[in-house]
Amino acid sequence: MAAGEGVELQMAIDTEPTKKARTGVPGLDDILAGGLAAGQVFLLEGTPGTGKTTVALRFLLEGAAAGERGLYITMSETARELRAGARSHGWEIGPEIEVFELAPAESLLDADQQQSLLYSSDLELGETTKLIFDAFERVRPDRVVLDSLSEIRLLAQSSLRYRRQILAMKHYFARQNATVLLLDDMTAEMMDKTVHSVVHGVIRLEELAPDYGAERRRLRVSKYRGQAFRGGYHDMVIKTGGIAVFPRLVAAEHRRGFPRQQMSSGLPQLDELLGGGLEQGSSALILGPAGTGKSTFVLQFLVAAIRRGEKAALFVFDEELGLLFERTAAMGFDLEAMYEQGSLHIEQVDAAELSPGEFAHRVRERVAERGVKNVVIDSLNGYQAAMPEENFLILHIHELLQYLNRQGATTFLTVAQHGLVGDMRSPVDVTYLADTVILLRYFEALGRVRRAVSVIKKRTGRHETTIREFRIGAQGLELGAPLSEFQGVLRGVPTFVGSSAPLLGQGNGGDGHS
Repeated sequence: MAAGEGVELQMAIDTEPTKKARTGVPGLDDILAGGLAAGQVFLLEGTPGTGKTTVALRFLLEGAAAGERGLYITMSETARELRAGARSHGWEIGPEIEVFELAPAESLLDADQQQSLLYSSDLELGETTKLIFDAFERVRPDRVVLDSLSEIRLLAQSSLRYRRQILAMKHYFARQNATVLLLDDMTAEMMDKTVHSVVHGVIRLEELAPDYGAERRRLRVSKYRGQAFRGGYHDMVIKTGGIAVFPRLVAAEHRRGFPRQQMSSGLPQLDELLGGGLEQGSSALILGPAGTGKSTFVLQFLVAAIRRGEKAALFVFDEELGLLFERTAAMGFDLEAMYEQGSLHIEQVDAAELSPGEFAHRVRERVAERGVKNVVIDSLNGYQAAMPEENFLILHIHELLQYLNRQGATTFLTVAQHGLVGDMRSPVDVTYLADTVILLRYFEALGRVRRAVSVIKKRTGRHETTIREFRIGAQGLELGAPLSEFQGVLRGVPTFVGSSAPLLGQGNGGDGHS
């Protein structure tokens, strides 16, 4: 049964008396609420290349570290290939783990000894099972990996004989109180669910090939008898050192109390527009077409937070870091120095290489382990590129924002809208998720292209309903007085209805800032 709420999952973990055999795979034991139930038989399935052997080796190595003996029965790979694969991850298979290479008898490979009338799959299946049990009796392991069931399925030739064989193996291992991991590469009869009904739990590994970018891998626990677990798909990666699984983020599981304070942007006019500033533990979305200054606005808040002694993290999807450092230094924001001092974490994210689950994991790591209180995601357009469908993006952003809010972290998001003036369209609408929405616009007045800012939403308190002109110069952001004598600023071509000159001066307005 899948856990719907984090509270239910935690209760199941706290009250579960069953001894657990930890897999040692980062993130997987969290999904399994502690690991595999000791003394039970589990199925690990997936097409070739999804990481089954890597998980199985890590499972045995984790047992060896806990003083348990392991047995790896291989029917598809050679012992040499297994050891080479382990060494590629920096692992060494020691004497605590026996690798039993179950190969056909030499007589079966000798053409002179083959007897087509006497040789049958029945005889080979029986001999194979006997060799498996003999290896177990000799080693007496606590943990067993059988790789793979496809060979046994082919020998059984029928679904009935295959099911009986799996049941016989299950009962044998159950009497020995061993924790068993059966691997299935799903190369024969993909729809055969015989083993699913027999084993205690089923873990499925999948590999997805997007139209562009690296392959994506994910994991799902589809069955775990008598145990709550974290349901749904969880992103995972195979890298040097093994497999890392990134459990799906459930914001309801992470709650902590903190005093909500109003945070200043460091710019009095911007604070006035926001009714005093932004509240700690809230989220702010900055919307606008390309070049209006969305990144500059979030950096204004970020630098102000660092100057207050807080830590911040900046995740950049769209801009090269060298260019970012250069252009912000010209505005008085020395991001490189802040990064070297450790007060600012900057990471350039490649949407084509990073899954949404891994990205959320990196953000959580900074907040939970490094004490980061300000998070910038610049921009959601790049984040969306990492997502297969827009609906999934909304769910990911919802859980991530809820998590950050409950941790007391202030989150800043930017979205580049399509168009320059007039009617604007956003590639994804997340305005209802953010606590504060800041809108940036171009408008034309007196023969010049100008910029305007307004706050169109703020859940946590009052804000100005006015529109202010702003510009980006050598000293960073500069905001003017409310444009009360103009109409139609947000449409791009306003009408002047006043008598004074409310616009900012004709100084160096600065351009090209996004």
